[in-house]
Amino acid sequence: MDEGQRTATVVVIGAGQAGLSAAYHLQRRGFASALEAAASDARSFVMLDAASAPGGAWQHRWESLTMSTVNGIFGLPGSPAPPVDSLEASRDAVPRHFAAYEREFDFPILRPVLVTAVRRADDDPHGPLIVTTDRGTWRTEAVINATGTWTNPVLPDYPGAETFRGRQLHTRDYVSADEFAGQRVAVVGGGISAVQQLEEISRHATTFWYTRREPRFIEGEFQPETTGRAVIGRVTADVEAGRPSQSVVSYTGLAWTPYAIAARDRGALARRPMFTAIEPTGVREADGTLTPVDVILWATGFRPAISHLDALELRGPLGGVEMRRTRVADDPRVHLIGFGPSQSTVGANRAGRDAVGEIDRMLSHREESVHVGNE
Repeated sequence: MDEGQRTATVVVIGAGQAGLSAAYHLQRRGFASALEAAASDARSFVMLDAASAPGGAWQHRWESLTMSTVNGIFGLPGSPAPPVDSLEASRDAVPRHFAAYEREFDFPILRPVLVTAVRRADDDPHGPLIVTTDRGTWRTEAVINATGTWTNPVLPDYPGAETFRGRQLHTRDYVSADEFAGQRVAVVGGGISAVQQLEEISRHATTFWYTRREPRFIEGEFQPETTGRAVIGRVTADVEAGRPSQSVVSYTGLAWTPYAIAARDRGALARRPMFTAIEPTGVREADGTLTPVDVILWATGFRPAISHLDALELRGPLGGVEMRRTRVADDPRVHLIGFGPSQSTVGANRAGRDAVGEIDRMLSHREESVHVGNE
C-alpha cells in the first residue's frame, strides 16, 4: 500500500550493524522518531529496512557458521555484549541480539520496506532528497546508506554456464554441506567463505577448488594494530581515489584458521586454476581435460548493494564512489557506512558515529546560516 510522501530529517537505509549504530548516535544527538508527531522544526529520523525481521544479513547465513568464527559481532554501541555460546549458529544468535537492541532503544524502524531509488528533489546541491520505496516516499535532508552487500552477489558470466545440467548456487544460497553428500562439487573463489564452505563440503563430497589467482595464506596471527591499520589504509586510499574497493582477502590474505588447517590436512586445499568453460556435465580445465561435476558453488563474493542510489550519479570515472570518511565526496547529504573501510564490525560502529556527527554539523551550519540571514 502506498503511504504517500512523509518527511524525516535523516533517512537511514538498512538496519544491520552499521544502520543500528547510526540510529543509536542519531538518538543520542536528539533526533526524534519521524513516525511520531513532533514539532515541525524538530530533527527526526526513520530507518527503512528491506528485511522482514531484525538481524540484517546474519539471519540468512548458513547453518554451520557458528559464533566461534564471528567474534566481535555483538559490539553494538551503548549496549553490553551478551553472553554467547561459541557453538550457536550466528544466524540465530546475531538476529536475536539485534532484535533485543532494537527493542531496548525503540528505534523508528519500518520493515519490510524496499528502497527503490534516491534522487535529488531539485538542482540545489543543498536541497532535499527524495527516497522512493515500495511503501511511499520520504523527503529528507540527508541519507545514511547501510545496505551492505548480501543482496548483491557476484555471479560471473562464464562460457557455457547455461548448458550445465547440474546445480549452480552462490554462497548466499548455501545452507548445509549435507545436501552435497556423495556428489562432485566445484567450489569457485579464493575468499574466507570459499575456504569455510570447501572445508565443510569436503567432508561429505568430492571437491575441486578453483581460483583466479594463487591464494595467499598469511603466517602468524592477524595483528589489528599493525596489519589491521595497514589494510584499512589501503581500502581508504582506494575509496578516496574513487576506485572500487576489492575483496577483503585481496587486502588481507587468508589466515590459517582452524577450518583452513582442517581443509589443508584433508587435502581439500589443492587449488586448481580457473576452468575455461562450463559444459553440460562438468568443467573444462585449463589443460583441456574435462572434470565431471554435479554442482558448481560460486563463492565469488559480493559487491555493495547501492543500485538504488544510481540516480544520484555517485560513481566516478574509475568506477567507484569517491569518499571522504563516510561522506560521498561530492555530496555531503549522502553517507555510505558499512562500505569500503567500514565493512568490519568495529568499522561499522565507528562509521555510524562519524556519519551522524558530520550530518549534525552540516545541519547546524545550515541552521546558523538561515538564522544570520533572517537577522
